[in-house]
Amino acid sequence: MLFPDSEFLKSADYDPETKTLIIKMRSGPRYRYNNVPQFIFDGLLKAQSKGRFFDTFIRDKFPTSRC
Repeated sequence: MLFPDSEFLKSADYDPETKTLIIKMRSGPRYRYNNVPQFIFDGLLKAQSKGRFFDTFIRDKFPTSRC
């Protein structure tokens, strides 16, 4: 899912079977977040500010690795 209106996030992809969220930042890096519930991804998609939602509900909340 691309986020053309977000200044911070470029895209996000979610696999509900593995609960894995992949986020690509506008600055370049991609990160994998593990054990992310579906409702968090749904909230990100619906959020008016993707960056604010990310900072509040995703960053530093789930096991993360750079990919």
